[in-house]
Amino acid sequence: MTISDWLRDATKQLKDIGIDSNRLDAELILAHTLRKPRTYLHAHLDEEIDERRYDIANARLDLRLDRAPLAYIVGHKEFYGRRFIVTPSVLVPRPESESMIEWLLEITANEISPKRLIDIGTGSGILGITAKLERPHLEVTLTDIDAKALTVARRNAELHDAAIHTRRDSLLDHQGFMVDYVLANLPYVDASWDDTSAELRHEPPHALYATDGGLKLIAQLIPQLARWLTPNGVALLEADPTQHAQIRTVAEQHGLRSTGSRDYTVALINS
Repeated sequence: MTISDWLRDATKQLKDIGIDSNRLDAELILAHTLRKPRTYLHAHLDEEIDERRYDIANARLDLRLDRAPLAYIVGHKEFYGRRFIVTPSVLVPRPESESMIEWLLEITANEISPKRLIDIGTGSGILGITAKLERPHLEVTLTDIDAKALTVARRNAELHDAAIHTRRDSLLDHQGFMVDYVLANLPYVDASWDDTSAELRHEPPHALYATDGGLKLIAQLIPQLARWLTPNGVALLEADPTQHAQIRTVAEQHGLRSTGSRDYTVALINS
């Protein structure tokens, strides 16, 4: 089968099950299998695919037809202009998380002296590592309750030559020093929500779902923020926009104030 034939057939199968990015996904799967850039496919449409790679491409296509996220199939995902390693042990990075980085960069724009930042529930490490790469003056610690996730985060730190610390921890349960900034993309999906995508069933449930309307872990973190954030220290939390008002209410009960929300990010300041 030629590259053109495989792409046409794969695109149709993906389209038939409702995947909007059908052609792109087909090209990325085949390019990854052939270990070539997508542009190679466009220039070699009549080239025959050897039997071994044909079988591998079909196996990967089957995973995508089962709604496995493409990032798990190809093993990486772009975030804030960089490629990060992704495995089924961690969540697939979402574009909406980039707003947290953009907000952090605004807050730290004029800083020179060293500051401490913790990325709680780091997963693949994208937030903390990106923060370190964009703001080298930050001393960054990545924490997660999952040892496998921390392994992925360390691999990504090595990949990008980011000097960070890692610690296995649940929220700030074993925190021992004050911090200036906290980034946290904790589980906030409630299991009762009926508008979640089919891809979510392939991602680690403990990194997605939380009880109490999705806010159990965030509610547990907020009093810890009041304890460990420096005066005027900032926490940027990711949550569904429908949850932001309740987060602000809980934060105010613990002496934190909010400076508002942007997309999926809500900011809290220790006053």
